[in-house]
Amino acid sequence: MTSSPAPLRFSAFVMYTASHIQHGLWRHPDARQADFEDVGLWVDLARTLERGGFDAMFFADVVGVYGGAGAAYDINAREGLQLPSHDPSVLLSALAVSTEHLGLAFTSSTLQAHPFEFARRVSTLDHISRGRIGWNIVTSHLENAARNFGHDRLLDHDERYAQAQEYLDVAYKLWEGSWDDGALLKDRQGAYADPAGIHRIDHHGRWYDVEGPHLVSPSPQRTPLLFQAGASPAGAAFAARNAEASFILAPDRERARDIVANGKRLAVEAGRSADDISYYQGITFIIGSTEEEARRKEAEIDEYLSADAFFVHSNLGTDQRTGQPIPPDTLLKDVPTQGGQGQLEWLRQLSPDREPTVADLARLSAKLRGRIVGTPEQIADELDAWREVGVAGINVMNWMIPSSYEEFIDHVMPVLRRRGLAAEGYTEGTLRRKLTGRDTLPDTHPAARYRGAFA
Repeated sequence: MTSSPAPLRFSAFVMYTASHIQHGLWRHPDARQADFEDVGLWVDLARTLERGGFDAMFFADVVGVYGGAGAAYDINAREGLQLPSHDPSVLLSALAVSTEHLGLAFTSSTLQAHPFEFARRVSTLDHISRGRIGWNIVTSHLENAARNFGHDRLLDHDERYAQAQEYLDVAYKLWEGSWDDGALLKDRQGAYADPAGIHRIDHHGRWYDVEGPHLVSPSPQRTPLLFQAGASPAGAAFAARNAEASFILAPDRERARDIVANGKRLAVEAGRSADDISYYQGITFIIGSTEEEARRKEAEIDEYLSADAFFVHSNLGTDQRTGQPIPPDTLLKDVPTQGGQGQLEWLRQLSPDREPTVADLARLSAKLRGRIVGTPEQIADELDAWREVGVAGINVMNWMIPSSYEEFIDHVMPVLRRRGLAAEGYTEGTLRRKLTGRDTLPDTHPAARYRGAFA
């Protein structure tokens, strides 16, 4: 007797800004994301997502502007294209005390914070949330971001992943090895903590020197749930070594099947189990009681889309090192880039009849941000098909906050539950326990080698 396939997992893909992915929609009269600085908007959304059974609220982030070093940011400002944007890690504290089960994941680049400070901040958040924090590991692909942190330029693409691996090793040592289980005593007649169970890590590497010990006692998960979204060969290998969940934006299901199979193969080659990593596909939804109604809504939404903003967000229309525009007739295969290499290849695949150019970027980028349009039943059919190719979860991208999520929760989720495509309720405990059945990383994860290593 074969077991039924596991329900899909659902995360809400958001950003602490006015225009995250679907550029131009902040102008829609039903959209509230223009007032993103209002903490009440996010608390209300988090509670709505928890009511709807979402597993996580996932925040993207950047620490620079799109368009290359020294480039103008007129369009970024005019379109609210991640300018302004706020720090999501600060917001998570408010969301943590306003919810009980919802996972809270945020993006932080290995460029923007020293690993010692970052590990302390994450452990603090994991304590506040009682174990519901996730980290999306990125290396930053914006030249402006590098200059914001005192560097002349970004490291080359693959070199950034090598630095990121050392960054992770430092964090792993702090989270997994600096404190023994049981070192925190809280003995009112004796010691608060056992010094014999707290260890310096004495890390001396190519990029970092950290003595330790970790200043925070072990949080419920120790290491946060680890997300990663690299699509290039170096990014896929990095995810296979480290990630527990990988976000993908595959242009179709066959490509998703290949990504999942390749990632799981790489995980096994890295000494992990194929089941140690899951894949979440990013999708937007336009929902109607009939297909005709959904198509009418789609046409209305498309009227708000900003081609200029999509072009800038592609980050491929300017030379990243000089900030100078790239001629619009330049073939995408000839565009020099230090980031988004996987996305660039997928954009090319969306134009199989001819080699696309820079002038095609806005149209192709909008197409890449995959959408499903239809009734709740039609959407359920599509999501079942995504599950069949190995996708474990859906990263639900929005058009408008909060209505995109309210419609999905009220109209699509009940259909998904009836079909076994969505879970009926929450498992108690940490985010990792809800998603994997355990509170801490498995022994197959590379971080596990630091447990007891400094005793």
